[in-house]
Amino acid sequence: MLLMTARATGLCYALAAVGIFAMQDGISKHLGDAYPPVLIAMIRYWAFAGFAILLASRSGVGLRRTASARRPWLQVARGVLLAVQIGLSIFSFSRVGLAATHTLYAGTPLVVACLSVPFLGERVGWRRWTAIGIGFLGILLIINPLQASFDAKIAIPAIGTVLFAVYSVMTRLASRTDTAGTAFLYTGVAGAVAISLVGPFFWTAITPADWLWMLTLCVTGTVGHWCFIRAFDLLDAVVVQPMTYIQTVLVCLIGVLVYGEVMSLSMVAGCAIVIAAGLFTIWREAMLARRAA
Repeated sequence: MLLMTARATGLCYALAAVGIFAMQDGISKHLGDAYPPVLIAMIRYWAFAGFAILLASRSGVGLRRTASARRPWLQVARGVLLAVQIGLSIFSFSRVGLAATHTLYAGTPLVVACLSVPFLGERVGWRRWTAIGIGFLGILLIINPLQASFDAKIAIPAIGTVLFAVYSVMTRLASRTDTAGTAFLYTGVAGAVAISLVGPFFWTAITPADWLWMLTLCVTGTVGHWCFIRAFDLLDAVVVQPMTYIQTVLVCLIGVLVYGEVMSLSMVAGCAIVIAAGLFTIWREAMLARRAA
């Protein structure tokens, strides 16, 4: 009964996290329509870095030991890359749209599976290659390059997908030598330092109403990360990771219902195919990991 309670609690934390992150993306689009994406990402990262430092300080080993990474340059590179990807995502939300951006982002696990072969030395069998191939057909449906009104701006979320996949591969590589706490600390602090070198040049006066939205973005980001950490404490990654696809559905609904975006039939079909292929890839990786263990 205790295990069922822990599992249910973990699922609630995971659902809360993806719901909060979906809301964050909706707020990011609102702010990104009026202010430079780099500025929004910088302020958001200040809150993220503060939370990461607080979490490391309150950990069992303390801030200094948490910050002691065996591969510090890899950790720094991860943090900087994610900061770039988040800034690009906010830009994509305002220029391309929430729905179109997240339907492409759903293909990230497929790109990760491809990159894991040359960079991590992992073996991908024919089942996962088949799922990857089917998933990329779904991405083609989303992009629909044959349509007369094809917009080259769709390349923005496509680049964002690749960047996040590279970040995920680097995270796996870093996990071989450093703890999750160390990775989280470097993600927040390195990203905040890097984006603070650029963000002030894009400083724009923010209205009082939008400062409230910015504060909401920072607070929800902190709460969302905490919920995600708690979910991983109580559940296996194979249970938590697929739930991020709920965020894709929620963000698409926000884009359609709040911002009046339009999802074509090909986008809906392509998104469903990509999600199905991604879920199979995640499940297959988990099964192989259990066998190896």
